[in-house]
Amino acid sequence: MAELSQGLEIVRVGYGHPDATLLVDEVQAEYVVRYGGPDHTPLDPMMFEPPLGSFYVGYLDLQHRRTPVATGAWRFHDDVEAFGTTRVAEIKRMYVVPAARARGLARAMLAHLERTASEGGAEAMVLETGTAQPEAVGLYESSGFTPIPSFGYYKDEPLNRCYAKPLPARPRSAT
Repeated sequence: MAELSQGLEIVRVGYGHPDATLLVDEVQAEYVVRYGGPDHTPLDPMMFEPPLGSFYVGYLDLQHRRTPVATGAWRFHDDVEAFGTTRVAEIKRMYVVPAARARGLARAMLAHLERTASEGGAEAMVLETGTAQPEAVGLYESSGFTPIPSFGYYKDEPLNRCYAKPLPARPRSAT
């Protein structure tokens, strides 16, 4: 099922989908520019298959062509506690291609991730980002995320920043 927001059609796909792979490669290249290397966090594609998580690609109609312009994913991460619960979903691979930035697409994808994770049973969202991504930090802070102690693969890195946000209770679905 696709969702339309800001003209962005958000579609759940497998982690190995060609459009997902294309955009993950692009975000990894951006990490190389910003941090000097790609994200080495170990990821199993099955982490992004329901009910464990979900991976999404956002499409825009650009020049009469359906074009992949954004990604976002979440996976359950039960070894992190936030707001008194370990029923947390971690945001992964949030990215908008440079040509489609400053249109509210990242905010639309983030809202979609929050909603679908909540529907999947998550009680809070957590994420890792870094100081070399000030626009990401700004997005998360302006969306109600608050700093938490570092966790995950990069928890001991000085540029690491972690955030969390409680999610509203929602009816569960098979998202």
